[in-house]
Amino acid sequence: MPSWLLILAIMTLYVLHQDWWFWDSARPLVFDFLPVGLFYHAVFSVVVALLMGLLVRYAWPTELERKSDPDQESHGSSDRGVR
Repeated sequence: MPSWLLILAIMTLYVLHQDWWFWDSARPLVFDFLPVGLFYHAVFSVVVALLMGLLVRYAWPTELERKSDPDQESHGSSDRGVR
């Protein structure tokens, strides 16, 4: 995934987080009980979590992990988490 696309997604979500369009009203109600602003932020949170998953998958600097543990392949499953 191109890094410019991830940067564009971050900038877009940053702008969308400033929800000035639902700030003054609780109507309409979504599902007849949930204010539209609260529903917007719930959906926004799910989208941000998905973006974070994409960032971890495609933009995580793996060379930092290799530098911190150079013999990562030599560890057995019994040594996991024990240092």
